[in-house]
Amino acid sequence: MNQHFSGSLFMVAAPSGAGKSTLVNALLAQEPAIKLSISTTTRPPRPGEEHGREYFFTTTEDFIARADAGEFLEWAEVHGNYYGTSRLFVEEQMRAGTDILLEIDWQGARQVKKQFPQAAGIFILPPSIAALEERLHKRGQDEPHVITRRLLAAGGEIAHAPEFEYAIINEEFPVALLELSAIVRSARCRFAQQAARNASLFAQLGIHAEQHG
Repeated sequence: MNQHFSGSLFMVAAPSGAGKSTLVNALLAQEPAIKLSISTTTRPPRPGEEHGREYFFTTTEDFIARADAGEFLEWAEVHGNYYGTSRLFVEEQMRAGTDILLEIDWQGARQVKKQFPQAAGIFILPPSIAALEERLHKRGQDEPHVITRRLLAAGGEIAHAPEFEYAIINEEFPVALLELSAIVRSARCRFAQQAARNASLFAQLGIHAEQHG
């Protein structure tokens, strides 16, 4: 479906503590052509948050109406608040040639894949469960019982890793970042993306994108 867009769509998922956010932030710092998708939420803004920067903030009524109208690529209710990825925002950015990255869970990725089969799914894995536990303790953000709960949840999340095209084992951060960057660069060279980005060249060379299945 997204072969008409010159931008690519990436979905990155991981169990808590696998280092997903650190990897994604490092990728965004070195790849300015990628933009992190901004979610829409019904939760109130926290101090320092701005509409359109961290989130698009809206009311529950508006969110539900938009969800019913099919405006979200994926959405979920978390702790009484709704969160969703705007299909309109993503398509607009990709049409303009911007690559979009979604930090997502496996359920959301499954929803997105139905509408964007070409989206590249990337699952970040820890080198071991022991390493995952150690990282969660080192973060110092959670109580011990919360860490136990996160570790139990990690097993359930990791079970869905086979649904993703790519798996990166985040043992050595520089290597994992290099692999993530390589996936991004290879996706940009897909025929559909190149045809959309270089329409006049392809026409000049007599290549018709619709020939490509």
